[in-house]
Amino acid sequence: MRTVGPVRTVVAMLTYRRPDDLAVAAPAFLAQAAEVGASLLVVDNDPDASARVWVQGLDDDAVRYVHEPRPGIAAGRNRALAEVGDADLLVFVDDDETPEPGWLRALLAEHERSRPAAVVGAVVSEFAGQVEPWVSEGRFFERRRLPTGTPVDVAATNNLLLDLAQVRALEVTFDERFGLSGGSDTLFTRTLARRGGRLVWCDEAVVVDHVPADRATPRWILARARRSGNSAARAEVAATPGRLGRVVVRARFLARGGVRMIGGGVRIARGALTGSQVARLVGRRNVQRGVGMLGGAFGHVVVEYGRPAPVSREADAAPQ
Repeated sequence: MRTVGPVRTVVAMLTYRRPDDLAVAAPAFLAQAAEVGASLLVVDNDPDASARVWVQGLDDDAVRYVHEPRPGIAAGRNRALAEVGDADLLVFVDDDETPEPGWLRALLAEHERSRPAAVVGAVVSEFAGQVEPWVSEGRFFERRRLPTGTPVDVAATNNLLLDLAQVRALEVTFDERFGLSGGSDTLFTRTLARRGGRLVWCDEAVVVDHVPADRATPRWILARARRSGNSAARAEVAATPGRLGRVVVRARFLARGGVRMIGGGVRIARGALTGSQVARLVGRRNVQRGVGMLGGAFGHVVVEYGRPAPVSREADAAPQ
């Protein structure tokens, strides 16, 4: 573990065809990186490298652009791990987020205090424009908040600091089988924890997730619930060693999925009786998460981040 010398920190942002979000997020994270002598690495996962011109146009030595054409979030995350060279710390963020004041300093301070393998920051949602009352009443976009220093065993990569020496010693990378389905961060952090890496929470390190209007809909909420249940089950199976251990995990998720579906059905019925739109939607979400768990236990993959198929030359030449 590093004990002397300056801490070399890289903030890594994956992006895929979000030019408007990137134009807001990159300068915001770059400003905080500059405060502590860190740099910003932008990993463009668009096969067409659409972010290259904009990022290079920043003309800032603290920003570096790399192009990862292999499709999938996991491929982009692994590229970030490969690109940070001799850095000590890598901080993953998303291209549709912005940091609150003091975000990066808080992450670094918690790492300095307890020297874990990872520090997990808080994410809060902010909506584009006014949303319907049911969105807030149902708390569909609220995420966990924990006291700083609380141990955790799983995390997303939308606000995650990694101690690279420990990650490399434990030989953990992102499983690219989860690249288009989501869940590679769940599997990564669960594996890191099971191999002895400590993950701790830092509630002062806050980033804001900017939620577009097309996500504040029942359709999106239900699709995300099914996918998250699916990837949670698949990640837990993949992280469990031994055939018997995986059988036990599958059985557990079959039971958990069934309970979710039954409980969701009860909520739907209650909502129908009381006329509560929120109760019905909460119930439907629970059912979909349960469906995802059952599918994941059997190995079915829900693909959330599908890419459009490339158009062939023959298709280009076909008469209209």
